[in-house]
Amino acid sequence: MKNIKLIIEYDGTNYYGWQKQPDGNTVQQKIEKAISEVTGETIDLIGCSRTDSGVHATGYVANFYTNSTIPGEKFYIVINQKLPKDIVVIKSEEVDKEFHARFSSTGKMYCYSILNQPIRSPLNSRYYHHIYKPLNIDLMIEGSKYMIGEKDFKAFQNNGSEVNSTVRTINDIKIVKDENYIKIYVTGDGFLYNMVRIIAGTLIDVGVGYKKPEQVLDIIESKDRSKAGKTAPALGLKLVKVFY
Repeated sequence: MKNIKLIIEYDGTNYYGWQKQPDGNTVQQKIEKAISEVTGETIDLIGCSRTDSGVHATGYVANFYTNSTIPGEKFYIVINQKLPKDIVVIKSEEVDKEFHARFSSTGKMYCYSILNQPIRSPLNSRYYHHIYKPLNIDLMIEGSKYMIGEKDFKAFQNNGSEVNSTVRTINDIKIVKDENYIKIYVTGDGFLYNMVRIIAGTLIDVGVGYKKPEQVLDIIESKDRSKAGKTAPALGLKLVKVFY
C-alpha cells in the first residue's frame, strides 16, 4: 500500500467547493473518479482543507492510498488524462504512510485578488473582486498589522462550522499592488469558516475609508461578527500554498 501526495491547481468557478457532496459537483469527486478510473480502486481522497464554492487553488494538497504499481512521481500524468480542463494535478509523489494532507499541515497561505478601477473587466471577472472606489493601500497595510499574531478571530467567522476554539495565529499579511491589481496574501496556522474572505472585506472597508485602521483592533476585541466587513466574494480567493 502506497501513500501518494498530490499538488493540485483548479478553477473553482464551476464547482461546489472541494468537499464531495451527495448531489453536488465538487473538485474532490472529479479527482477521485479520475484516480479510480486509472487504478481500478475505490479511492478516498484526503484534502488539506475545505474550499468554498467558487474558490480557486494553485497549491492544494491531497493524498490517497493505493496498491497500484504506477510510480508515485508518474501518477499526475495519468490522472490528468481523466480530468476536466479546469482541474490539473501539477505534481505527485510517494510519501510516508503517516502523511495526512490535513492533519500534517502546519499552516496555509491564501491570496485574495482585487481589481480596483472604475470599470469592471470581463476578462478577470472569474478571479478578481471588482472594487470601483479607490483603495488606499497604505491604510489597508496599517489595518492589517492589527491582525498579526495569535488572537481570537471570532468576529471573522461566519456561521456554518463548529470549532472548539476561534483562536488562530496569523503569521503574515502582505498586500501587493500592481497598477490596478491588488493582492492580499494571508499566511496562518489555520483559518475559521470564511475567515480570509472576511479579512479581505474588512481591509477593503479600511481602504475605501469606511473604517479606520485602528478599528480593526476594536473589531477583533469585540468578537462580534457584525462589526467586521462583509464576506468578500469567493471568486477572489485562492489557496496558494500549504506548509508541512
